[in-house]
Amino acid sequence: MRISQWTLMAGLAGLASLALGCSQGRGSRFELSFPAGAHAGPITGRVFVFLSRQTTPEPRLEASGYTGRTPFFAADVNQLAPGQTAAVDASAAGFPVASLAKLPAGDYYAQALLNVYTRFPRSDGHVIWAHRDEWEGQHLNIAPGNLVSAVERIHWDPASGEAIALSLDRVLPALPPPADTAWVKHIKIQSPMLTRFWGRPIYLGATVLLPQGYEQHPQRQYPVVYLQGHFGLGAPYGFTPTPSAPTPRQQRMHALLGQETGYQFYQSWTSPGFPRMLVVTFQHPTPYYDDSYAVNSVNNGPYGDAILQELIPYVETHFRILRKPSARMLTGGSTGGWESLDLMVKHPDFFGGTWTFYPDPLDFHHFQSVDLYRDGNAFLAPGSDPWLPAPRYMMRQPDGQPLVTYQAMSQDEAALGSHGRSGEQLDIFFATFGPIGADGYPVPLWNLKTGAINPAAVAYARDHGYDLTAYLKQNWARLGPKLVGKIHVYVGDMDSFYLNLGVYGLQDFMKTTHNPHYEGSFFFGRPEKPHGWNGGMTNAAVLRQIAAAVRP
Repeated sequence: MRISQWTLMAGLAGLASLALGCSQGRGSRFELSFPAGAHAGPITGRVFVFLSRQTTPEPRLEASGYTGRTPFFAADVNQLAPGQTAAVDASAAGFPVASLAKLPAGDYYAQALLNVYTRFPRSDGHVIWAHRDEWEGQHLNIAPGNLVSAVERIHWDPASGEAIALSLDRVLPALPPPADTAWVKHIKIQSPMLTRFWGRPIYLGATVLLPQGYEQHPQRQYPVVYLQGHFGLGAPYGFTPTPSAPTPRQQRMHALLGQETGYQFYQSWTSPGFPRMLVVTFQHPTPYYDDSYAVNSVNNGPYGDAILQELIPYVETHFRILRKPSARMLTGGSTGGWESLDLMVKHPDFFGGTWTFYPDPLDFHHFQSVDLYRDGNAFLAPGSDPWLPAPRYMMRQPDGQPLVTYQAMSQDEAALGSHGRSGEQLDIFFATFGPIGADGYPVPLWNLKTGAINPAAVAYARDHGYDLTAYLKQNWARLGPKLVGKIHVYVGDMDSFYLNLGVYGLQDFMKTTHNPHYEGSFFFGRPEKPHGWNGGMTNAAVLRQIAAAVRP
């Protein structure tokens, strides 16, 4: 679960060069074009106009996702040629304002962006267009090769009937890869399996944190912790030998969650008594998201097989890792929490245990706050009065105050991309868990415009093993004996995304298990512990606990 690409990218604003154009006057639509010097051939993709009351950061970086501080509007383009015009008008999808026709008149700073799609001739016979990740983690507002305009000061008047022209004349540059250090190594390999499926080169990666003394003991082999999470090229747990003063946000997070800074983790990792192991993060972005959920799916392809049969063997043959199940441990939080448990449950003979933190929905009776099996609509609370409809929320504060509704989140993603191409959370749920449509794009679990849940798509997700509680119920006789002592789950009782509810569902089932009876280890942060609660432990403490369970 990631809050939004916009929130995460706003911090990059200081790195961006800002070109400020002159006022374009009044307008009620935007006309976007790009010169041949920016891109020589036609482009299929999606055009955006971002609007802000300020020039810094650039509007494309200021948009804040579900909370919507900066309105944006978007429309698909098909084979748009240099010099041709694409209109963004009242028919364009928008968020948080649904249409340009409803945007209040006034002065704004406007910036256009063109998210460039790639044609994928897949091995399943479908041909789709989607954004090919350029190792930026599906962040369209910084994606290399995307086109952006200068920032223009404009006056918006929905009644004027005039057009405002914006030229997409700047190409976003490639992002420099991080350098290897004595402690941290980076891997990027082309996946034959995924390349064959997508009909284009697809890459997998890993970031490896080495233990103290690794180079000084060339004959020694080490246990490994595979740390699951979103795309990122930084060192595991923010490991850094450079001390810095914590930001106010880091101070708040430390006070609330007890997590240490990257430098504090470095001090623990390099201390004489710290367990010697490797920590490895994976990079596996898809054309739909920054992360594949580490499973095979009809929409994403065989990412699970590629990670297990290509990436992990590559890591384990290029670094001195004990290649034994009892020395391969799993951990991760949120999306990575779900992945760590799924990998443990689906491959109990390959991994030795999982420490799973605040995982994405483990039980589809509690898909955050939605019961996918019994509810008819994701937007409204069950039993909602037609005259007083009660909106359903998917995000809250630790004290229970609601923040974001499912309807707002769905509107946001529908505006970011059609056919499941928002690059965000709901669309990757649909692409990973749901079936494939006749057009080759994912079938959503619910309609992003109406909230109506698709029972057939939900049944497909259950029957294909993505509801992990249902999967364990169905396969306990085979899996149970292999999982005893290996499942440890942590979540705050006020998880920001209601993910504690799915954990309760899994725990309730495990209490009923027999032959063998194994209840797992469940820990619930109280009171008012939100998303990100690590069981009250630092990252270093988590690794010490994992190391104690390793059996070389």
